[in-house]
Amino acid sequence: MIPQDYPRVNIEAVQPQIDCGRYPIKRIVGETVAVSADIYKEGHDKLAAVVKVRQVGHSNWQESPMTQGLNDDWYGEFSVTEIGPWEYSIEAYAEHYLSWVEEISKKNVPGAKLESELLEGLAIIRKSAAMAKGEDRGRFTGIISAIESAMAAGEQQGAVDLGVGGVLRSLMSKYPDRSEGYELAPTLKIMVNRPITRFAAWYEFFPRSQGSTPHRHGTLQDSIRRLHEIKTMGFDVVYLPPIHPIGHSFRKGKNNSLDAGPGDVGSPWAIGNEHGGHTGLEPLLGTWDDWDLFVATCRELQIEIALDYVMNCSPDHPYVAAHPEWFFHRPDGSIKYAENPPKKYQDVYPLNFGTSDREGLWQEMLRVFLFWVDKGVTTFRVDNPHTKPVAFWEWVIAQVHARHPQVIFLAEAFTKPKMMRLLAKAGYAQSYTYFTWRNNKEELTEYVSELTQGPMKEYFTGNFFANTPDILPPILQVGGRPAFIMRAVLAATLSSVYGIYSGYELCENEAIAGKEEYLDSEKYEVRVRNWRAPGNIVDIITRINQARRDCPALHGYNNVLFLATDNANIIAYAKMTADRSDIVVCAVNLDPFHQQVATIQIPLGTFDIGWDEQYQAHDLLTDQTYRWSGPTAYVELSPHSSMAHIIKIRRW
Repeated sequence: MIPQDYPRVNIEAVQPQIDCGRYPIKRIVGETVAVSADIYKEGHDKLAAVVKVRQVGHSNWQESPMTQGLNDDWYGEFSVTEIGPWEYSIEAYAEHYLSWVEEISKKNVPGAKLESELLEGLAIIRKSAAMAKGEDRGRFTGIISAIESAMAAGEQQGAVDLGVGGVLRSLMSKYPDRSEGYELAPTLKIMVNRPITRFAAWYEFFPRSQGSTPHRHGTLQDSIRRLHEIKTMGFDVVYLPPIHPIGHSFRKGKNNSLDAGPGDVGSPWAIGNEHGGHTGLEPLLGTWDDWDLFVATCRELQIEIALDYVMNCSPDHPYVAAHPEWFFHRPDGSIKYAENPPKKYQDVYPLNFGTSDREGLWQEMLRVFLFWVDKGVTTFRVDNPHTKPVAFWEWVIAQVHARHPQVIFLAEAFTKPKMMRLLAKAGYAQSYTYFTWRNNKEELTEYVSELTQGPMKEYFTGNFFANTPDILPPILQVGGRPAFIMRAVLAATLSSVYGIYSGYELCENEAIAGKEEYLDSEKYEVRVRNWRAPGNIVDIITRINQARRDCPALHGYNNVLFLATDNANIIAYAKMTADRSDIVVCAVNLDPFHQQVATIQIPLGTFDIGWDEQYQAHDLLTDQTYRWSGPTAYVELSPHSSMAHIIKIRRW
């Protein structure tokens, strides 16, 4: 069968898009989306193209013209201004008027008879005139009449001049005939998040460890008092491990012991007892009034709350009695506890998302999310999402966003790269990363480039945690205070989103022998600390966060430019704003034991600095100022003085 309708213009290789449009790209409010495509058509017609964007559910498109490149490649851009789902498309069409202008201009030579061409032009002009409104319709009518009068009077050149003149060109651009064109379908998707998704400093702490009396269970009131110190250090988000009632059965003792003593508080990840489950509050932490005051204090201090969302249940959880079908069962009918061999979690029952009551379980998990949003939580750090169906995450995140598009989801998925990427595509705005295990210059350069310069930058935002309650990296175990400073600077400047787990500022690094786990971990006990203990790096963390706030270049995620150095133990990189109004150069000693020196190659052309121009290098960590010039800079970094520079480049 001969096709009756087909695209008259070819639109191919549209970027950005994820998996042929299956998943949305990610942006933040106010960000510009640069679009490119290959657009072409048979024949020699001139083409025009627009990129179209709108919020999902809105009827009207916002259009921006695209610009043609050298080889049928076209470029355009638009900005997204509100959080929530958006969609965009490209419409391209044969520009009959401009094609006619080009044709008649070529034919308009002495002695040429152009009556037929002028009549063709009038037909094109009349199509656009029919779409005109208001005063423009009158302008069209006047120009058409003037062309017809010139033709009738034999003034061919006058008619041509009117037809190709600037006034008519301006009118025609407002009312183009798009009948011979194509609009890309289906539309491509964008998820627009709040700016804090891309720029934030996270601080994780256990509320039960915020007291000042040894062995006494801390409370939300104690946590409220700590919030002011956390804000002073410069953190934007406080992340709380589970704060729900903790199970009694098979409760873990100190250091993950299977034998809990009378005073052992258990693991917060073993959720549920007679006081409630996932929507309950551990009574030892306080009351709901205390929680409300905690939320109100966070809002007053402009700190957001991230809560650990854990789909584990203790054997005492109300779900176990009410919905035994939501769990995995052994052949003898007993419920299976969680295992990750050789690890065993007898105090935890994992949920079975393939249960026969899938509707009931999935809806309940959604209800838990919505409950905590109503309680003031704006971000969920989801525990082990890679062990649940991706289809569930795509569904539940969409359901939450339909009601609360401001909510942020962070995937705690230390797993295979493809699964980490898929979870980001399915709706997670942030993800934990392998940064924790990237230590040398080559590893860091390769990994950060993969995250921020390749296809992943369109949908994956890596939250660089320097440590977690589960992970005390070997470099921190052996490198001491210099390593803590080094890794904090790397995390805070290589990514625009980073975090630390409390105790990091005290350089806590006592580990279980041969493991990456903390000795006497507060996952299983209350820890009371002296937050100003000797050797702390509180002031350094504060200066790092201040530098991040003060430098717009450090707000960017995809703008890392690695700089060459002549020493493998010193890594250097720059971040800058698009207009070069803010340029930051970071240099970090990756050796926590020895002084290292290096010459850094400075890309003067990229920085828009003249070859012979002197410029100021202001170290925001030490407040020292240097005078630099030329394409190289010399640095000395030592564990005994300064492990890193965060240098703001200023013109003299």
